[in-house]
Amino acid sequence: MVEQNFWEILRARHGSLTKSGAIVADYLVQHAEDAQYLSISSLAKACGVAEATIFRFCRSLGFDGYNEMKIALAKANAMAVPVALKLEPGVDTQILCTHAYNTAIEALNGTRNALDPAAIDQAATLLQRARQVFCFGQGGSSLLAIAASLMGPEDVVLFVSYSGATRDMMDTLRLAKENGAKVILLTHYNDAPGTALADVVLLCGAKESPLAPGSMPVKLAVLFVANVLVLRYTLDNQELVTISRERTTKALGNKLL
Repeated sequence: MVEQNFWEILRARHGSLTKSGAIVADYLVQHAEDAQYLSISSLAKACGVAEATIFRFCRSLGFDGYNEMKIALAKANAMAVPVALKLEPGVDTQILCTHAYNTAIEALNGTRNALDPAAIDQAATLLQRARQVFCFGQGGSSLLAIAASLMGPEDVVLFVSYSGATRDMMDTLRLAKENGAKVILLTHYNDAPGTALADVVLLCGAKESPLAPGSMPVKLAVLFVANVLVLRYTLDNQELVTISRERTTKALGNKLL
């Protein structure tokens, strides 16, 4: 694990970079803030090079891979933020409220702009036709594998993965597709590896720093996408929804005091 500041490493090794490596380095210098949110595919496309070039660039700087390099870049960016813009322990609570509000609104606006209404319609149609719908996220890889192995052509998987590039997700989606199941992927990157296995891709527009995985604004953005999908489904299936709500209310009635 490299412990030096990212920019110090880049300066020290810039002279030994290949021509394509220098192109990547120059892009990172000019787009440091935005680059920390890019997938390896997105960075490669922005630089006009192959993904393998990005990986070799990371290794040439002493990093094990792209994710480690991106974390180092995010740390360097965070250290470069003016003190006045940092949230210090003694900051006024009103400022914290404003900060939390602004980050939440930014995440929701970004997601609203990224989300394709046609993709929502396609996803809702798959849900309407499904025999069973499996909602998956990270964790419980053994259970996911078992569930995916028992799926069929009438089943649908709704998988939530911000990166769209985890091994467990890829294994689960491959197995589900082999069994004929349809896949809806909710992710941030439209060029993530998981999108190649998805029938429908729903994009979450919130930006997540490598230093803050699972941040609250991203969770809000994911819930926003889920809420839009549920609204589309319920409005298109009002009779079924009414019956389901009545059954649910009856089942929970004796649980209340």
